[in-house]
Amino acid sequence: MKKNFNLPPCPVETTLLFIDDRWKTLILRDLFMGIRRFGQIKKSLAGISQKVLTQKLKKLEANGLIKRKVYAEVPPRVEYSLTDLGNSIKTVIDAMWKWGEKFKKGMEPD
Repeated sequence: MKKNFNLPPCPVETTLLFIDDRWKTLILRDLFMGIRRFGQIKKSLAGISQKVLTQKLKKLEANGLIKRKVYAEVPPRVEYSLTDLGNSIKTVIDAMWKWGEKFKKGMEPD
């Protein structure tokens, strides 16, 4: 993450800087299960284009939430995993999961 990152005063807005759209959130969700390759991530995200997935992965990497490991093989193999910062946002995603489950069941969220 950039050291001179200009953060907004509101903590919720700060969080949204990192997970400001559904694709980033769903990519993080997938990476909570472990290391994933590009094709695995793309397959789990119905409707995402290769271009958009590439853009979102680059943004998550630039923000320090994920890391990209490239293997010197032919064809090249690239794996994505969470950084410590990325793992720290799991509680936010877990809360979203629980809220969504309750909403789908027609119950009042806590």
